[in-house]
Amino acid sequence: MRHCTRGISSTCRIHYRRNKFYAQEGIDEITSMKERLGNGMKKWRLNFRVLSLFTLLAFVLSACGKPFLSTLKPAGEVAEEQYSLMLLSTAIMVLVIIVVTIIFIFVILRFRRRKGEENVIPKQVEGSRKLEIIWTVIPILLLIILTVPTVISTFKLADVKGMKDKDAVVVNVRANLYWWEFEYPNQKIITSQDLVVPTDKKVYFNIKASDVKHSFWIPSVGGKLDANTENDNKFWLVFDSKKSKEANGVFYGKCAELCGPSHSLMDFKVRAVSSNEFDTWAKDLKKAKPDVETASAKAGQEVFNESCIGCHAVDVKDNRPEQARQAPNLAGFSERERVAGVLPHNKENIKKWLKNPEKVKPGNKMSGTYPDLTDEQVNELADYLMSLKEK
Repeated sequence: MRHCTRGISSTCRIHYRRNKFYAQEGIDEITSMKERLGNGMKKWRLNFRVLSLFTLLAFVLSACGKPFLSTLKPAGEVAEEQYSLMLLSTAIMVLVIIVVTIIFIFVILRFRRRKGEENVIPKQVEGSRKLEIIWTVIPILLLIILTVPTVISTFKLADVKGMKDKDAVVVNVRANLYWWEFEYPNQKIITSQDLVVPTDKKVYFNIKASDVKHSFWIPSVGGKLDANTENDNKFWLVFDSKKSKEANGVFYGKCAELCGPSHSLMDFKVRAVSSNEFDTWAKDLKKAKPDVETASAKAGQEVFNESCIGCHAVDVKDNRPEQARQAPNLAGFSERERVAGVLPHNKENIKKWLKNPEKVKPGNKMSGTYPDLTDEQVNELADYLMSLKEK
């Protein structure tokens, strides 16, 4: 009996220790779960705060930027048509989301488990021909509603037959690292950086690139079109006169294809004027000559002829082949909106650009192509450039 008692006591102690061990393990696991849950909650709170901050920033920054630098403010026939397609696709997506949400909520409420119905199995609809037809036909109809106007619009906007008309306004756009050249073959003039166009009529564009792939884009007037080195892309835009007045006659264009370190600085300005003003501008620009009156400007002209004339031209009637036009045409330079396409147009910024173009536009092709200039030469050259007027 004593041995049995000892055996029972020993067994009890073993069970007790084992149960104590398991209990401690359970406590440790619960503690660990609490810690993980606490860390998860802290991480969730942190993520929620970060998300809230970025959401707030998005709302605040949505009011920033320049006027008419958005596809949501269409300023021409092409932009309005593309905007309508955006609204149509958005409406279809919102409709689908609303319908799916309603069905989801209905199913949750209708087929939720109720007290006393734990073993009730709802009617099964697997293999239902009716449902299969419904959820196959509806997406097809939505796709047709979206596809038909998109295809019609695509063919309409791709029609450039009018480009061959004698009175057509045609612009040959050539994209370079990191500047734009605009050639008007019917007017026989070449400009750079500032694009001048007439309002309320089709303006046809031939677009290509000289070095790497770029993309021509005026957000408020029409969708982007790639500038390739191996072929020309053609399309047309219309600049609305009323919207142009609201924008003070100036729209903004950009390169929409990542092309190098100064891609974001490859901007150009668009001046939209009436047809009569456009014709006058083209005639005046043909006759324009440098207004070199001061001694400083004359000295700057000599510096230009020694250091810059090999790449830049100051005459809109530049007869050199494209391969020889390696830098922007500077005719009418003093009337431009920006220096190098990015800096406000004034003498100080011209000097800043001439002293260190690499600092303004990293990776540009101008850096290192001309000898170092003294401060006096830079000042004289800036005076000469300011004498290059459009009239």
